[in-house]
Amino acid sequence: MGVPRAFMSTSPGADAAIDGMSAGARSAAGTDSGSSVRWVLEYAAAGNWGKYDSLEAWWARFVVVRKLWSNPVDQALVGGVVSDRLAYAFAAGYQAAVRALVPSAPGDRIVSFSVTEEEGAHPRAVRTTLREVPGQTGMWRLTGRKRWATLSSTGGLAFVVASTGIGEDGRNRLRVVEVPLDSPGITLRPMPPTPFTPEIGHAEIVLEDVAVPSTAILPGDGYSNYVKPFRTVEDAHVGAAVLGYLLGIAIRYRWPAAVREDLMCLCATARALALGDPKGVETHLGLAGLFRGLGGVMDGAESLWPLVDAETRARWTRDVGLLQVASNARGRRTEAAWKSLGIYP
Repeated sequence: MGVPRAFMSTSPGADAAIDGMSAGARSAAGTDSGSSVRWVLEYAAAGNWGKYDSLEAWWARFVVVRKLWSNPVDQALVGGVVSDRLAYAFAAGYQAAVRALVPSAPGDRIVSFSVTEEEGAHPRAVRTTLREVPGQTGMWRLTGRKRWATLSSTGGLAFVVASTGIGEDGRNRLRVVEVPLDSPGITLRPMPPTPFTPEIGHAEIVLEDVAVPSTAILPGDGYSNYVKPFRTVEDAHVGAAVLGYLLGIAIRYRWPAAVREDLMCLCATARALALGDPKGVETHLGLAGLFRGLGGVMDGAESLWPLVDAETRARWTRDVGLLQVASNARGRRTEAAWKSLGIYP
């Protein structure tokens, strides 16, 4: 399956994404000093907002705006405010999260972090194998099936979690491999659509003896360095993108100042948490507070959605369930964080 051109690089006219931006927003860009929140404020206040008829169109714009920022969480925040629906805000946060986890990920291709298999995402459920090829130094073969690989249906690039065997401690030894999804031996099969964010496709990745060089194997243990922290990294970056999206809505549709201020505060909080240690107890507890704060603002703003145009409002109603998908996992993580401090909630 070839990689669609739109998912590899931005179109020549996409630099219009920052046209019309206020001088303040332009000067804020690229400073990496927390000013991405200011950028979101001024971008929305200036009346900027894209409308996209496809994921490809959104991606072309996001690539341009993202280049203004080196920190992935800043990319998530600005990606949220330039999105015209929750689905694309989620995509911005997810792309930023993968790049926070794997800074070497190419900036011009949509990427996917692929763990889940038939029996789930637990390390012992990983049956995809990574085996060194006898007699061929530096060459490995990847075989298995991954399910529900987010945005992999675009044919971009996946970071695949695979097993190199069982260790002496009885645990699955995992590594992460960078694999272009148009490589020989890979078949993508669409997964059933979800009831929300239909723009975000998921696929089953079938890997049949896929050749990979040793240079494509990421350094470090696949579980402790990548799988374990990813949920936290994803929560922080997707949370930031969703907050950037909602702050844009609140400004454009003149929601009360108190709501805008609460959202701006949560944006700054999400940014700080994303820059913290994803394994740190303070990050886990802070994210619990962040999502509780987001829920409170969402509840309080329920009566304000009639101020928003019908199409945007209908998409939000359809897609808001996405924000509850990982709530149980977040709850377990929060409880474990308190227990690690000797405090039992």
